[in-house]
Amino acid sequence: MSFPPLNEQMDIIRRGTAEIIPEEALVQKIEHSLKTQIPLRVKLGCDPSKPDLHLGHSVVLRKLRHFQDIGHQAILIVGDFTGMIGDPSGRSKTRPTLTLEETRKNGQSYFEQAMKILSTKKVQMLYNSEWLGKMSFADVISLASKYTVARMLERDEFEKRFKAQEPISVHEFLYPLAQAMDSVAVAADVELGGTDQKFNLLVGRDIQREYGLQPQVALTLPILPGTDGVEKMSKSLDNYIGINEPPKEIFGKTLSIPDSLIYDYFVLATDVGLTELGEIRSLLSNPKTNPRDVKRRLARTLVAMYHSEEAAQSAQEEFDRIFVKKDVPDEIPEATIQTENGSVGILKLLTDTKLVASNGEARRMIEQGGVSIDGMRIDSDKAVVTIRDGVIVKVGKRKFLKVIKAE
Repeated sequence: MSFPPLNEQMDIIRRGTAEIIPEEALVQKIEHSLKTQIPLRVKLGCDPSKPDLHLGHSVVLRKLRHFQDIGHQAILIVGDFTGMIGDPSGRSKTRPTLTLEETRKNGQSYFEQAMKILSTKKVQMLYNSEWLGKMSFADVISLASKYTVARMLERDEFEKRFKAQEPISVHEFLYPLAQAMDSVAVAADVELGGTDQKFNLLVGRDIQREYGLQPQVALTLPILPGTDGVEKMSKSLDNYIGINEPPKEIFGKTLSIPDSLIYDYFVLATDVGLTELGEIRSLLSNPKTNPRDVKRRLARTLVAMYHSEEAAQSAQEEFDRIFVKKDVPDEIPEATIQTENGSVGILKLLTDTKLVASNGEARRMIEQGGVSIDGMRIDSDKAVVTIRDGVIVKVGKRKFLKVIKAE
């Protein structure tokens, strides 16, 4: 394919980017690419400890897709070997390690989901055990000699832990060096990562130089806040929107984000064009605009990206039916429950049907007003429910269950 002009490439690359280090080097690399018609090699390392991808992961994957769209080569490196070390980025303590088998399994799942975003034509997937696993102890010592402890301790996480006299294992120092060897092995021109990966990306530049290569350009992207609007999107914090989730889940979760994040989600998590982004910014700055309407537009966009336009429309209609018209879904799961004299305690009902994981969670949901039976809110954890066929139990905003009385 023919490459777009330099200015057009840079406009696409800059969108949603936090830093390009150094930008003038990227310009030079693109100019050389245009002259030789050889695509840049753009690297993204995958963390195999997290096999389920969410919108937070999609930010860097979408930027990798942007490079593909303008003609460059995407290199997706699954850190099956580095996963056995554990990335210390953002960690206040040593991270648990994985086995090679676990990292391989998770890596394959990551790749399959990433293909919802990336083009299959210009992507190369590699496991870094292919080169790191072949290094001898002498090779590791030689690599370690190329970086100082003082430089390592400049890293925020290490500096804080050192000052707090918290343990730092020696193997954690090897992680950024191992990631840097990935850049050496594939001769990366550009490496992508979140802003929390900046240190690792810069080490890659230094180590490439030590091995006689032109240093890569480090391109960082903002960390996408989760649906709570505070913490980094994470499955463990239950503030995530998974790209493999059903349409109604993506739609409903998107509508739960704070209004202040609507524009950022459009920029970082979608491919909406610059003209449309300008329109969205204008709408959000207009006091006459109800942010909910723009948020619904975002929700439809995200569902359409990972499912289809038809699924987006259906998800919106179902959401309206449930939450605007206070109806119930067309299809909800059923469960049969044993009762004593036709009744059952509310805690037993919720735990036996797996709507909650424990009595404690059931009590919290009841206290928050999040439990109802046939539309009537339950106010006490001592409540007793009379069971008849077809009783509709609702927990939270999106959990519904039809209860069938056992014979």
